[in-house]
Amino acid sequence: MATQSPKTLRTVRAAAPGRNKTASAPGVDAAALADPGFIADYMIDACQRTILFWDVIRRRGDQYVDQQAKAVPNVLQFQVELVVDGRTLARPVNYGLVRVIAPPGVAIDPARRPFVVIDPRAGHGPGIGGFKSDSEIGVAMRAGHPCYFIGFTPQPQPGQTLEDIMHAEAIFMEKVVALHPNTQGKPCVIGNCQAGWAAMMVAATRPELFGPVILAGSPLSYWAGREGANPMRYTGGIAGGSWMTALAGDLGKGTFDGGHLVSNFENLNPANTNWTKDYNLWSKVDTEGERFLEFEKWWGAHVNLNAEEIQWIVDQLFIGNKLATAEIVTSDGVRIDLRNIRSPIICFCSKGDNITPPEQALGWIVDLYASDDEILACAQTIVYAIHESVGHLGIFVSGGVARKEHQEFASNIDLIDVLPPGIYEAVMTPKTVDMANAELVAGDWLVRFERRTLENVRAIVRPNAESDRRFATVRQISEVNLAMYRLLLQPLVRSCVTDEYAKWLRVMNPSRENYEVLSSHNPAMEQVAALAETVREQRRPVSPDNPLVQMQGAVSDGIIAAWDAWRDWRDSNIETVFNAIYGSPVLQAVVGIQPDGETPRRKPGVERERMEFIQRRVRELKAKIPEGGPREAAIRGLAYVGMGGTGVDERAFNELRSLRDSNKGMTLVQFKQVLREQFFMLLLDEDAALAAIPAMLQRGGDEAERLLVALQKTIHAVGTPEGAKAQRLARVEQLFARGQEPKNRKGAKDVSPGRKRSAS
Repeated sequence: MATQSPKTLRTVRAAAPGRNKTASAPGVDAAALADPGFIADYMIDACQRTILFWDVIRRRGDQYVDQQAKAVPNVLQFQVELVVDGRTLARPVNYGLVRVIAPPGVAIDPARRPFVVIDPRAGHGPGIGGFKSDSEIGVAMRAGHPCYFIGFTPQPQPGQTLEDIMHAEAIFMEKVVALHPNTQGKPCVIGNCQAGWAAMMVAATRPELFGPVILAGSPLSYWAGREGANPMRYTGGIAGGSWMTALAGDLGKGTFDGGHLVSNFENLNPANTNWTKDYNLWSKVDTEGERFLEFEKWWGAHVNLNAEEIQWIVDQLFIGNKLATAEIVTSDGVRIDLRNIRSPIICFCSKGDNITPPEQALGWIVDLYASDDEILACAQTIVYAIHESVGHLGIFVSGGVARKEHQEFASNIDLIDVLPPGIYEAVMTPKTVDMANAELVAGDWLVRFERRTLENVRAIVRPNAESDRRFATVRQISEVNLAMYRLLLQPLVRSCVTDEYAKWLRVMNPSRENYEVLSSHNPAMEQVAALAETVREQRRPVSPDNPLVQMQGAVSDGIIAAWDAWRDWRDSNIETVFNAIYGSPVLQAVVGIQPDGETPRRKPGVERERMEFIQRRVRELKAKIPEGGPREAAIRGLAYVGMGGTGVDERAFNELRSLRDSNKGMTLVQFKQVLREQFFMLLLDEDAALAAIPAMLQRGGDEAERLLVALQKTIHAVGTPEGAKAQRLARVEQLFARGQEPKNRKGAKDVSPGRKRSAS
């Protein structure tokens, strides 16, 4: 019989049936815990892991110091070249536009629309949108799109404002459009988190520069949320409004430390901040170190804002909630109205996001519109996709999300751009070999854009008039407290704060301090580096089935549960206090909020000028119903059949694009324009629009037959049509048959434009 090592015998004894289990760690052999061999193995491993852990922390500190020394630190995994430096503009800002250079093996198609990725300036440095090869930038380039990136330097330019940044980003977009004059479609813009609402503001004032806008985890409706969740929205009220923001800016001598924003994010999940992140590194230090350092390179790259910038953000957005209700007016008198955006808006959010929950990502839709007809009247296309579990950072960092959602958005961006106005949900299902026309599916997932209504969105957002009254009260109280601070305390604070004191406060911010103190600048950490080298040479990792390792995991689970319980208790109390204070009928009455009235949230509605424009547009479209030739007739028929289904399938669009390319048909921009016009004509007067098809076909000679074949191939690309869709297709085929009848056969009536014919 072969001799077994003491370690193997200890493993066998631990696995033997019938051993006693500890009550604190189910599945752990109580008797084996007393085995000296197990204890020795575990203690050696634990000591070695501890030394290696602190060495990784040292390397993190060195990485932080190196990043802080750079003029433009970022975490992009791609090479870039500067296109426009925002610091050189007439109104200088600390933003810049760079072109992303495709890595070897990636071919860029110059005919494809460019993608522009904008990173959030919310306490962290730029680059998270191109953090990995599987990222928003990575998947867009692999789909053949030229890519650009808008980033920023750590320090704002003196006196820069949010409006200055808006103007700069408009200049950046003008430059991208000018560099790609022959692409089909305007640039697609991806705005991550804070950058999403910033991009929407620019798109609302300069809609002609934008193609589809993808909002990844971006809040637009700041009062929205669920009772018992989303505690971050209560922060402004608990602080008494934005006066503390003004105080922080004054203590920073006109600069707001981005480390405060990082601390707010970390406070949302104290278990991860105070335990899980470090424990995960310590317990898997042999394999986790590089991933940890990669992420910390971004998380620790703090950037600052001007006091005026953060004050505007808090007053206008976080507490004021004015973006979603078209209440923001620029200094030159331009109202920022999201209804002015003419390109599709894609809202990507997640139920697992505790910073931007779906309610805040989608609430602006129900804030801005009262009915589906208003959305159609504004010619706005809105697409949303809700992930079931990924966290906030995972929306634009996770490789799995990049390979699914972002890949599908990039692959189908042209389809999204031509969707008729309305609300859609992006529904993704795995691609299978037995799927009809699977070769027309671009990626690993089949995406369908299924029609939804305002009621569907309202069911997700669940607007609450009582909650709105509480937040409206916060807004009023905030204005009073801010005015009192500026009158009574601000002059004193500003007179006492020196440049040295403001710098000291930034250095001592806990979000920054731990990085630099634990770097190689600390002599004690140099000793850690030497010990770590010795440990790597003599590394003795413990066996995973060691019972002490199992107990270690159980203890960690208990610590996480304790932190989570404390977090839930804290959040529950914050919500209770918030509701008690700002739900008081007396306080609401004092600030002018009617306790039993309708929601104080402004509902923009449709202004008189917009109504007049829409009515004029309706008259123009009705007059154009009989106009057009075979191509317009085919697109009208395609739209009519499509309206009988639940949504739009990428296979149908890819088939249509293939047919267009092979026949040198109209451009994507022309197709989008014609499709939207034909769609509106069908909505305005379906019978008249269909009755005009035969006459439109007869203006194109023999082209009608070819167009009918193309229409049928497009419809059948997703499978054999059934139900209402099949009936609509049959009706269109009858109309096409009539359109191919000889125009001058004996007894036939000449059909002139505008004359009604039966559509039967």
